[in-house]
Amino acid sequence: MQRIDDLLRSGTTLSFEFFPPKTDEGHAAFTAAFDDLAELRPNFASVTYGALGSTRSQTEALVNELNAQHTFPTMPHLTCIGHTRQELAELITSYRDAGVKNILALAGDPPADGTDAGDFVYADELIALIREIGDFCVGVAAFPELHPRSPSREEDRRRLAAKLELADFGMTQFFFDVDHYARLVEELGELGCDVPLIPGVMPFVSVPGTRRMAAMNGSSIPDDLNARMESVASDPDATRALGIDVAVDLSAALLEQGVPGLHLYTMNRAASVREVTDRLGLRAPA
Repeated sequence: MQRIDDLLRSGTTLSFEFFPPKTDEGHAAFTAAFDDLAELRPNFASVTYGALGSTRSQTEALVNELNAQHTFPTMPHLTCIGHTRQELAELITSYRDAGVKNILALAGDPPADGTDAGDFVYADELIALIREIGDFCVGVAAFPELHPRSPSREEDRRRLAAKLELADFGMTQFFFDVDHYARLVEELGELGCDVPLIPGVMPFVSVPGTRRMAAMNGSSIPDDLNARMESVASDPDATRALGIDVAVDLSAALLEQGVPGLHLYTMNRAASVREVTDRLGLRAPA
């Protein structure tokens, strides 16, 4: 199985993000979308991990299944908040023994009800445990417009630079203005951090859902885009078309800046991502 850091050293990567389905119908839709996008021969894929480990078994089973079926690696997301050290060690060991080489290490969100958050608080603690257990390529998350819980821009960037130095690459939350990514890379560079940072791009399909996720992640929606979203909010087809247009324009601008890769949020659907990659000319090699 290939390591993502090796793939990044070989050229610009293309990757897709999926989430574990919760129903039989959802699993069928996931499988159809994954198989469709696999024809594009992405460099890697990733599968998210539910809050407090709510999809632990589903994520692990999917990752192992997909790695057995495809030539490109699928990377599990893993959050540490809400878990004991032993629980995390068992899951990481299971991934190691299954031949998984890549893990996206995340802190996760603390329980809303104030219950026990587990043994770890920060992603760097999880990274250390992963390093103890196996020779993994470790990725971490970055928020171009600051982590929602960061006390200041300076503190956010300092903590992020320190976390990235422990990892092999970073992946960003979605954003809608290329300048946010450019500023993030510049500020990290001023701190001496040049770890590859893959931008996340979401071809949105729902106006309310996008606004909700943006508010949770601290991702601002530009006023002009907000107005365009408002004008199509009641029309699913027009919303999807706008989401594609925005993703294509943003991806093209990022590629012009020489980003190390593009990570597209699929929402477990293939059509929008297919159109984005087609319009960008990101096709499978013959």
